[in-house]
Amino acid sequence: MTVPGLLTGFTVGITADRRWGEQAALFERRGAAVEHGPTIRTLPLGAETPLRRATEALIARPPDVLIANTGVGIRSWFANADTWGLGGQLAEALSRAHIYARGPKAAGAVHSAGLEVKARAQTEQLSETVDLVLENSRPGLRVVVQMDGSEDSPELGRLSAAGADVVALPVYRWTLPEERDPALRLADLVISGQVQAVTFTAGPAIRNWFVMAAEAGLDQPLREALTDGRAVVGCVGPVCAGAAVSEGLASPHLVQPESFRLGPLVRAVTQRLVERQLTVQVGAQRITLSGNAVFVADDSLSLTSTEARILAVLARRPNAVVSKEHLLHAVWSSRTTDPHTVEVALARLRKRLAPHGISVQSVRRRGYTLGAARG
Repeated sequence: MTVPGLLTGFTVGITADRRWGEQAALFERRGAAVEHGPTIRTLPLGAETPLRRATEALIARPPDVLIANTGVGIRSWFANADTWGLGGQLAEALSRAHIYARGPKAAGAVHSAGLEVKARAQTEQLSETVDLVLENSRPGLRVVVQMDGSEDSPELGRLSAAGADVVALPVYRWTLPEERDPALRLADLVISGQVQAVTFTAGPAIRNWFVMAAEAGLDQPLREALTDGRAVVGCVGPVCAGAAVSEGLASPHLVQPESFRLGPLVRAVTQRLVERQLTVQVGAQRITLSGNAVFVADDSLSLTSTEARILAVLARRPNAVVSKEHLLHAVWSSRTTDPHTVEVALARLRKRLAPHGISVQSVRRRGYTLGAARG
């Protein structure tokens, strides 16, 4: 049987607060279920006095250089300036500045404001953007850095050390979400194996999740679930992936796209999940295990995460005997779990597969094997 959608049977967790609906639609179009647990909140600072004062100061004393860090930041800055009646003056003040963009989104926002970009970082990292500025730097250069939601960056120090007069311009900031239950529910689902992939579009989203998880006593089991293969970890780019590594998530299950965009992120996670699908011949039946769903001939059924993991272990060795000890280690990551737990779970799986002509047979004193139902 052909799986109806590429990701049918898989559930993907989304941690973003911005554009998460667009990301969800891309996964759902591929057949996946989506669980939204935002771990970050993006707060615009447009209504706050400091941003307006900073804008007025830059109009009064235009910068030599502007580093456009994010598209949303540049667009929000100009939108707010327009509401204050300062949009034209801001554009004029920046028209003589050398503008460096971190990536295409930031460059596009600059162009939308009617301004030109001198250069753009090829790696889409702030550090490379600063490198470009430093190549043409001189002491006293007035450099405005549009911040990305973080309160600080080591790149500001690099500019200051080179003698630049650095102005940090925060347009929005990242905080913990007001409602934490969805993020904690997502953590529970990842730990229990009901979510097979999680995506991140900003490093602080990863750090925030572990802060909340630690408060609930879930940080260690969550870290294990994100590194032992239970879930794919998708990061939109190298900065985000670096934050994942710093949180102890470095593993073969961490993926990032070659192009740091939402679409390529979805494709990279999709590819990794498809690689986890398993199709085997069991007797006269051809079965496909896709996430927590199994397809047999023209039938399909949803399994619990434990049942799906047991079936995956058995299906990788059809007609071979798998010991109870191996199942304990592979499914429960433990050799100390009560063996009765394995027997109960196998009994449930056996009962669910039997109507589809699949049998989980016990081999006395040796273990279990997956085969065709007898008779």
